[in-house]
Amino acid sequence: MGYLSILHEAQPFSLLPPEALQAALVKCESRLYPKGTYIFRQGEPSRAVLYILTNGLAEVVLTNEKGEDNVVGLRQPRDFFGETVLFNDKPYPGSVRAVEDCICLLMPREVFESLLENYPKFAGYFTQTLLERMRVIYEEVVAEQSYLAGNLETQPFRKRLSEIMTSPVLTCRANQTVTEVAQLMAERNIGALVVVDGQERAVGIVTDRDLVAKVLAQGCPQTGDITADMVMNTQLVSLPPDAFYSEALLAMVKNKVKYLAVVDQGHLFGIISMRDLIRARSSGALTTVDTIETSRNLDDLVQATREVDQVLVGLLAENAPIEEIFVVMSEFYDRLTAKVIQLAEEEMVQAGLGTPPVPYCFITMGSGGRKEQVLRTDQDNGIIYADVPANLAEEAQNYFLTLGEKIVNGLVACGFARCKGNVMASNPEWTKPLRQWYLDVTSWIAQPVPEIVRKLTIFLDFRPVYGKKELAQDLRHFVHRRVEDYPVLLHFLAKDDLEYKVPLGFFRQFITEKHGEHKNEIDLKRAVCVHMVDCARIFALKWGIDETSTLGRLKIMEQRNIFNPEDSEYYSTAYKILMTLRLKTNLKKLEQGLEADNWINPNQLPKKEAATLRYAMLAVDKLQSFTGTVFHAG
Repeated sequence: MGYLSILHEAQPFSLLPPEALQAALVKCESRLYPKGTYIFRQGEPSRAVLYILTNGLAEVVLTNEKGEDNVVGLRQPRDFFGETVLFNDKPYPGSVRAVEDCICLLMPREVFESLLENYPKFAGYFTQTLLERMRVIYEEVVAEQSYLAGNLETQPFRKRLSEIMTSPVLTCRANQTVTEVAQLMAERNIGALVVVDGQERAVGIVTDRDLVAKVLAQGCPQTGDITADMVMNTQLVSLPPDAFYSEALLAMVKNKVKYLAVVDQGHLFGIISMRDLIRARSSGALTTVDTIETSRNLDDLVQATREVDQVLVGLLAENAPIEEIFVVMSEFYDRLTAKVIQLAEEEMVQAGLGTPPVPYCFITMGSGGRKEQVLRTDQDNGIIYADVPANLAEEAQNYFLTLGEKIVNGLVACGFARCKGNVMASNPEWTKPLRQWYLDVTSWIAQPVPEIVRKLTIFLDFRPVYGKKELAQDLRHFVHRRVEDYPVLLHFLAKDDLEYKVPLGFFRQFITEKHGEHKNEIDLKRAVCVHMVDCARIFALKWGIDETSTLGRLKIMEQRNIFNPEDSEYYSTAYKILMTLRLKTNLKKLEQGLEADNWINPNQLPKKEAATLRYAMLAVDKLQSFTGTVFHAG
């Protein structure tokens, strides 16, 4: 039997058309391995070929630490091996030995890669191999992007806490008096002491601020009777020694603390202060937090947005992964938004309109709701306020619409453009009492016409940013109940997404715009990324998942065994690649004075980046196909 016939009967090569197999065979080498010889040995470097056994029998051998060989598998004709290290150039994790005379076809990496790119069904058989290939190229691309920082100074976001913490830590016992604590702090010129128990475990922290607020300000005359455990803060924020600078920054910002403990398995390793982070940085990342929190007007906040941009530059210069950039930038934008709202509330009081008549919650939707808004783009927001009696309904609506207009204007001043579709808190459709939200959501879900479906794709990623967050939680739970009542919605959402497929041709070539100002380009946001976002959202709705971020949704679906770990990582890695490329492309355009519009010419990308984009788009295509099958929308 000829090699072509053998391959045609072997999975997954049987998925390839005969002409593709014939073209690949021309570039393969046939090699004989006599009985007892090794095809390759454990620990040898990858030879960058895929082995396809055509004749004979081979065994997979693992050598343990004692040098003992263990046979863990057999390979028969039509089996392949060597794919696990085909792209990453790592050593072979095991040996393959000929049990009898063997003949193998050796397919070069470039030939195999071309088949993966051009034949999606064939590629689907090699998810893990594709994932490894994407990861390798992605790491190379990210490592090369530090130029995005321009001439601005960088920040140490990739430093470990073990590099910047103070150690050993000065501690005190819970039963020591505040007088002793104050003396220790004065002697060592420090602003805090960690309180430990008899097993040297951290149980709290006493800061100079605690002493002032809880002892001196209270006019306590007998400080000798007051012990550390009476004034300490028991909510001691801690991180492990291998946590990054950026994680410490985020923890301090979220918890509004100036100290955090470095703890590993209950053992106190060190302490990090706000001052330590300031000393470690080379530009004003931490002062940005203070600038936001202490802003008294919009002019101050506008200055803070410039400082936030510096934080982004620092993250990029330190090659921070996109998921870390999402978290840090979302936290800053949430704080900016909250401050804008506080200033708007003050304006309402100054204008004689008073304070909010009932509790309310400001929500953000779209990319902001998914915590994926890295650059300041347009707004998608609204207000949920508590129900009021009918006789007060108009008054409450007028108040919150006026407040919403002030918030929207404030965000515009900070660089968040008005939404062209008017999905903003200044629009009565997006600012209303909880009861009306319930009615509208029921109507939207029960009648998913195309216009409503597109509205839902923005709304369904909502999350609370400011105010009474329970209102948003109630609305989220209501959405889940309505989706259970009207599961057909999921079919229509999937059908809407599958109306357009990933722009890859039959032979996996990029399909670009044929005419107009974006000729030869692809819209990374609307033609590629949106499909990953849509599909993850649909599955999250199906399973009642509250999480709104795309990567978070994928992770939860893996944990719930909705996606297998291999596919979940494949999709997540692809999404990280796409979002990194989007950010890189848009920043480059901004540097050139152009609009950050997400359009890219794939044929002008460096070879590695073009390959990475194609692999990521294959992953999106696979998820789209799976979504279509599950929700009967293909």
